[in-house]
Amino acid sequence: MGYDLVIFDNDGVLVDSEPLANSVLAEYLTELGHPTTYEESLRDYMGAAVHRIHDLVQERTGEPLPEDFDRTLAARTSAAFERELKPVAGIEDVLGALTASGVGYCLASSGSHERIRVGHLAAGLDGWFEEEWIFSSDDVGEGKPSPELFLHAARQMGVEPSRCVVIEDSPRGIEAARAAGMDVYAYTAMLPADQLPGATGYFGDMMQLPVLLQLPV
Repeated sequence: MGYDLVIFDNDGVLVDSEPLANSVLAEYLTELGHPTTYEESLRDYMGAAVHRIHDLVQERTGEPLPEDFDRTLAARTSAAFERELKPVAGIEDVLGALTASGVGYCLASSGSHERIRVGHLAAGLDGWFEEEWIFSSDDVGEGKPSPELFLHAARQMGVEPSRCVVIEDSPRGIEAARAAGMDVYAYTAMLPADQLPGATGYFGDMMQLPVLLQLPV
């Protein structure tokens, strides 16, 4: 079926930020006395809002993270983005195809608005997204796997959930999209399909997405 709105996750789908962000997070947690590998960071925190980090560390160790944890993590992540962040290969072609076809799109991310803006500026994607097309878990007070962020994005864009499709790369994002009553295509660049259960379909190359979305190519 065709869709009226394509809702993109941001990290790992629009910008190739997951390797950078999870390397920074694993290093910082280890520095604070909570040894964490890059692989463990991907497993535990990919696609989640920052409060999940606090919750898991508290649950596992009984110790809270420092009061300035969020601020320090954001600063370190932003610095890494400014140095190294790139757009996901092929994503600008996809956005161009959507624009040419008159299909609406937006993004809905567990990351903060500041993180999204910094990443898009660094990766050169800032020209593709109007401010009113950008939605963060900050806007609803809940991160994925809650469906509220995707439902909020659909409401703000004026589209029924059943006419939306989500593009995700994390299990939590897929769960959130399904709970919102939306189809969801899983991008398998970071995690294989068997670690992304429940998706409507799977693709490993962004240039496959226009075909899945039934766009002219």
